[in-house]
Amino acid sequence: MLVSACLGGVDCYYKGGNRAIPELKTLVDSKRAIAICPEVLGGLPVPREEAQIADASGKDVLAGNAKVITRTGRDVTDNFIRGALHAKEKALREKVDLAILKARSPSCGKGNIYDGTFSGRLRNGNGLFAELLMKEGIKVLTEEEYIKKEGEDIA
Repeated sequence: MLVSACLGGVDCYYKGGNRAIPELKTLVDSKRAIAICPEVLGGLPVPREEAQIADASGKDVLAGNAKVITRTGRDVTDNFIRGALHAKEKALREKVDLAILKARSPSCGKGNIYDGTFSGRLRNGNGLFAELLMKEGIKVLTEEEYIKKEGEDIA
């Protein structure tokens, strides 16, 4: 199992700190899940400026048809692609079959991501890392989907 590092208690959230979910942190701490942050693997610092995919999805970025831009307009597409590819390779090496990823993230979001306007609006699509994992046949859930499954043992 793989967990977005911020959900597993690693201080790598873009604002600094983490978004730990106790059950996921326990899985990471007990080595039953690996924690990965594609954005940090791509060379971005913690904390870092918020970034979103500009009116597109991770699939579009990976195809070279869209960019990942920070709130001040800096292009961080290369960092996001490099990190997502590196994280995917690590997931494949570890034979991951389930990933619990951070909802709405430009890297880890599944189903809905922020639309690139930094206004809180969502659009359909996946983040880069989520897109790559699903393309490999790895089951991806957001932490919100994981919480809804409370009471079921998915680990």
